[in-house]
Amino acid sequence: MTTPTLSRRGATAPASPIRRLTPYADAAKARGIHVHHLNIGQPDLHTVSPMRAAYARFNDEVIAYSPSEGYLYYREALAGYYNQLGHDAGGGPIEPSQILVTVGGSEALLFTIAAACDPGDEILVAEPYYTNYAGFAHMLGVTVTPVTTHASEDFAIPVDRMRAAITPRTRAFIVPSPGNPTGMVLSAADLRALGQVCVDANIFFVVDEVYREFVYPEPPVPSGMPLPPAPSVLAIPELARHAVMIDSVSKRYSACGARVGCLVTRNRDFYLSCLKFAQARLSPPTVDQFAAAAALATPVPEMRAMIDAYRARRDLIVAGLNQIPGVRCPNPTGAFYLVTDLPVADAEDFCIFMLRDFDFEGETVMMAPAEGFYATPGMGRNQVRLAYVLDPDKLTRCLLVLRAGLSAYARRQTAAAT
Repeated sequence: MTTPTLSRRGATAPASPIRRLTPYADAAKARGIHVHHLNIGQPDLHTVSPMRAAYARFNDEVIAYSPSEGYLYYREALAGYYNQLGHDAGGGPIEPSQILVTVGGSEALLFTIAAACDPGDEILVAEPYYTNYAGFAHMLGVTVTPVTTHASEDFAIPVDRMRAAITPRTRAFIVPSPGNPTGMVLSAADLRALGQVCVDANIFFVVDEVYREFVYPEPPVPSGMPLPPAPSVLAIPELARHAVMIDSVSKRYSACGARVGCLVTRNRDFYLSCLKFAQARLSPPTVDQFAAAAALATPVPEMRAMIDAYRARRDLIVAGLNQIPGVRCPNPTGAFYLVTDLPVADAEDFCIFMLRDFDFEGETVMMAPAEGFYATPGMGRNQVRLAYVLDPDKLTRCLLVLRAGLSAYARRQTAAAT
């Protein structure tokens, strides 16, 4: 009996380095091993209280379609939030008509790439990059062209390196700030310089700002005071026609299952193109928009407590990693991820070893091999991406397990070589 043939697109789709080792983790759990998940950015902090309260009081008798662009009340609330952050400095106040509500930030990225690129075109990304940039590009027949950044340079994006990577097929430069997977935060000067390259090349400058509140300035801002968010591309006037901002409620409000995001742009033609895609998929979630609008009123002390918790976790895990022989970990300045070098030749093999062959007192750690966050072959082979989304006691335990695992893996490699 014959089987229908898959499309080349489907057959060659890249597997997520964040999730593709899940079968090994499931097998470890079936053996009774406790797996600490540092592979995925699923926070353990409570979803913000106004959002949880909104879900509890939603009582519409019919959960109806929302408008394809999202409810006006939510887009008005978002516009007020962005303008309060100072984004109105980038060419006039953000208007609700410049905001398209999407099914998570992921759909905003998919629409953005589809509106900017035809099949065969290219997007430019700074590697290591958020892996779904490549996944969505692949779905649309678009090529990912990397601009390599290095831990030794704090994952900075050299303007000359970026400019040299642009080709006649390049249609957009996509970068997260604060960054996933590196935790890098672009300054306003960085955004302006990189954006000017995009203006000169007449390509779109897409900034993924879903972690904007999670920044860790030095010296620390006194407890109880609001923290300034990461600089936004929307606040730079000369980029108004080229800038697209991606946003999401998932991480800011610890609500990954509330699939609400948005894209914001002052480029009306670009917006209308994305709106057509939004109309084809009908509507973003009705109840989640109601809850997301409430989340915008989260008290400053509640948000500050969440940010302080991540900063403390970052300090703990970075210090602990750098105390392990052979591990080199830069200090991220935002988000809740890091990319670290390990004293191994093949980080994916080590990650599988940790799940399939190793436990420390009945526990092990799941990590994301960093090679999958690079487009350049061979890059990241000795690195992993970690999400410091577990409480400090669990992170401390993870560091003990990782140290023991590296020692056991080194002994195994030595034995295999003799």
